[in-house]
Amino acid sequence: MPRPLRPILAAAAACLLSASACGPGDAEAVRLGVAVPAATTGGRSVQRGVTLAVEEFNAAGGLEGRKVELEVRDDGGESDRAIAIAAELRDDPRVAAVIGHVNSTTTLAAAAIYNDPDNGVLEISPTASSPRLSEAGPWTFRVSPTDLAYGPAIARWLTGRGVKRAAVLYLNDEYGRPLAESFATAFQEGGGTVLARDPFLPETLEDDEALRVYLARAMRRGMEALVIGGTAEDARRIVPAARRAGHRGIIIGADGLLGMEEFGASVDGTYVGAAFFADARSEEAARFVRLYRERWGELPNADGALAYDAARVVLRALAQGGTGRKQVRDYVAGIGTATPAFEGATA
Repeated sequence: MPRPLRPILAAAAACLLSASACGPGDAEAVRLGVAVPAATTGGRSVQRGVTLAVEEFNAAGGLEGRKVELEVRDDGGESDRAIAIAAELRDDPRVAAVIGHVNSTTTLAAAAIYNDPDNGVLEISPTASSPRLSEAGPWTFRVSPTDLAYGPAIARWLTGRGVKRAAVLYLNDEYGRPLAESFATAFQEGGGTVLARDPFLPETLEDDEALRVYLARAMRRGMEALVIGGTAEDARRIVPAARRAGHRGIIIGADGLLGMEEFGASVDGTYVGAAFFADARSEEAARFVRLYRERWGELPNADGALAYDAARVVLRALAQGGTGRKQVRDYVAGIGTATPAFEGATA
């Protein structure tokens, strides 16, 4: 069943793609902005998913012969940079729409820029999941489920495996806070006990002693499972620290942990909840996995799949609704009602 798109916002941001998707430029080309933190696993996956969709679209003829080109910007996962990039893309009349950001915090920071009442531009975030994004403005949309879905899903999974006592370490930002809150509420409603709920900032994880204190307290209270409300980069430090502290139980997180397999044996055994896995059985999912693997030499994760679907939504809007900014926005806003429902790799 097609999943409806839900309004939210992000930003955009040095051209990092191959010439086929971001070449020297055709005067007739239609441009899409893309905003990613390029050095992260999530940023690379999103960039690859969008690139694949645009290359496929152009190979099929594009917009009656006109190519679609990508203006990719690196926001570095920083709000100030995201805001500057959003303004740059908004003020470029050649940009018909924006696909990005990856993170909820940067997405929210750039929201006011994209929702400029006099110069709005559609932005569709593949991966940002903060519930606050739903109210970011009429020019913004999301593909990913919100943290209000991820947290309870993790709670149900743990409860179903007999886990009664869990601790939460969460990133103190627009992603980690609602994820921790929605998990704790659902877990307690299911009869579980949240032994500790501790926020952290990335710099906190550089202090092994501070992390050891959090984990030791949870262990003394009988922690059976550790829930990480953060990113893959955060988990790279937290998981080994938890194992050193003696935790042999479950460690689990949501979509923020996607890509952590790059960190090797130190994070083995960690569970990740996500909107898509490469063994998904639908025909469209199988087709996407095959194309992604042929193009990039690896299996896609949910970030790549959500980005592929987000790009295809925008490309269909360009082809069927028109290339003007308001035409694109109105087409996307009407999907499933005024315009046909969309069913993609992650639907």
